[in-house]
Amino acid sequence: MKTAQVKQDKIILKEVENIKLCGRKGAIVRVRGCGLCGSDIVKFREKLVPDGAVLGHEIVADIIEIDSETEFQKGDRIVTSHHIPCGECVYCRHGNVSMCEHFKKTNIFPGGFSEYVYVSEEHLKNVAQLVPENITDEEISFYEPLGCCVRAIKRCGLINGDKVLVVGLGSIGLLMGEGIKAMGYKVYGCDLIEDRIKLASEMGIESFNSRNLDSFNEKIQAVSGGIDAVFMTSGADKALDVALKVVRKGGKILVFSSTPNNAGYPNNEIYYKELTVLGSYSPSPQDLKDSFEMITQRKVNVKNLTTVYPLEKIQQAFDDTISNKIFKAYIKI
Repeated sequence: MKTAQVKQDKIILKEVENIKLCGRKGAIVRVRGCGLCGSDIVKFREKLVPDGAVLGHEIVADIIEIDSETEFQKGDRIVTSHHIPCGECVYCRHGNVSMCEHFKKTNIFPGGFSEYVYVSEEHLKNVAQLVPENITDEEISFYEPLGCCVRAIKRCGLINGDKVLVVGLGSIGLLMGEGIKAMGYKVYGCDLIEDRIKLASEMGIESFNSRNLDSFNEKIQAVSGGIDAVFMTSGADKALDVALKVVRKGGKILVFSSTPNNAGYPNNEIYYKELTVLGSYSPSPQDLKDSFEMITQRKVNVKNLTTVYPLEKIQQAFDDTISNKIFKAYIKI
């Protein structure tokens, strides 16, 4: 079977032996396609995985072999996430499921950028869903990334009437904005790239260029004293200044990205303004169920966000994503 593997700062195609169940519970699936996640980009650019690693986890696939106690059958088109929390450890009991050791150890094998993948029985029971016929592969590939956004929105503890600013309108920022809007809150967006601002505005997210922050902030300050919550989906260090400038006293900053220099928020700003700064990482099974409902009932708009690449052009997909030529790559396999 074909796999796309990391090798010496490149993504190469390599033929490996087909995987089989071999007595294991679970399923072998034929991958139809896999979304390219920002975390894949980070792992590739920062050399966080060894040569031979197969990245990718946002898979849509057909079951071709199965031995399971679930209702899934051979031929089903499914979508699945890649991690499962234990539900019992100190992290799970406190709602920090993505810190769970079991969560971190579980995964699909060998990775989503592969013709065939093993999906365990635990995945089938907890994080896999049967895809309705009227939903496209590209749409449902947002199942896991939207689940991440759903969890972030829940963690932020917004209340009715809150105003939210999403800083950074790449694919995850647009998805976050869609999720915030679908959950009933007023959302604004900002970025430096005009194409992103235009698309966000077309999607119903009132957006502006970050260079015009002062005029936006003046308007918001006059109306409500500032933004109630800022969602940081930008990986730029300067984005921290945007958040601190617009967030109201007593407001919240939700961190949803890493930054190159590991910049932080000033202690005294947090103290004197009673700010809440919190992070959010990956979703729980319930967050994924909520995401699945949002997509299949079309409460969020995920169309026109993806650019499709064949597996043979996966390196180009990585390059185009890194250079901001596209919003989101979907690798058709």
